[in-house]
Amino acid sequence: MQQQALNKQIKLVFDFDDNVKTLEVDERRLKQILVNLLTNAVKFTPSGGQVGLEVTRVVDKSAVRFTVWDTGMGISEEDLQKLFRPFVQLDSSLTREHEGTGLGLVLVYRLAALHGGGVSVESQVGQGSRFTVSIPWRSIGAYRGNTSLPQAASPAPINVSDTAADFPRPLILLAEDNQANLVLVQGILEAYGYEVIVARNGVEAIERAREERPALILMDIQMPGMGGLEAIRRIRADGEEAVAGVPIIALTALAMAGDKEHCLKAGANTYLSKPVSIRRLLELLQEFLKISNDQLEESKK
Repeated sequence: MQQQALNKQIKLVFDFDDNVKTLEVDERRLKQILVNLLTNAVKFTPSGGQVGLEVTRVVDKSAVRFTVWDTGMGISEEDLQKLFRPFVQLDSSLTREHEGTGLGLVLVYRLAALHGGGVSVESQVGQGSRFTVSIPWRSIGAYRGNTSLPQAASPAPINVSDTAADFPRPLILLAEDNQANLVLVQGILEAYGYEVIVARNGVEAIERAREERPALILMDIQMPGMGGLEAIRRIRADGEEAVAGVPIIALTALAMAGDKEHCLKAGANTYLSKPVSIRRLLELLQEFLKISNDQLEESKK
């Protein structure tokens, strides 16, 4: 976050508890949690302010707490109750300048919960905010042979309505070569209960579709080497119905006239332009996966 903070003349402060030795977590997901919170803190702190990260071990509660604080404008009591609701945009001049504030916090909430932890927030208008993520702490090896994580004794998280898909972890193939887009979309989908595999070009997308038999494919059209349109055509021409018939959502950043027609002609079921509306994407996933499930049940009769 140093460059973003430097651009706004924001001072970064890091306070680390030496009692925190080793924490057994999903490293990439924990990084996502911290990056989301720190990005928001820098984004919503005026120039000349401060943003900090505190890492502390709470011995009597067997937890490690990651607190991201800032000296920003703060959040009203009314808006605090909206923070962890998907797709809610807080009503202030500052948040209107930066879209998408709600979804990142929903992702933080879900990822913390998947670790057996929770999220709490304290804020005062004009004085800043403190977001605290509590993760259960156990010594290395404590989880071995135990597939369920213990519930951390942490501040009670704000309730969030569960909008996750009702399907048992359907497999999504995400064909995308842009690393930032890939990490964002993959993280969101996994937080909403989907299993995601990745391809970075059209050739790899075809191979993974044949090997893994995903329930649905998200296909970026502009990829190096073989593009998404040709990959869609080849998937549709596959001799295996499980491959040829997979629902495909085409994604493109160009949004040129005729793009939708080209995607549909190649064999895509539908089309989304970038930046992708996450709300619409989740709706389409549920819609297409429900159709696939219904067709599967019908074929068993």
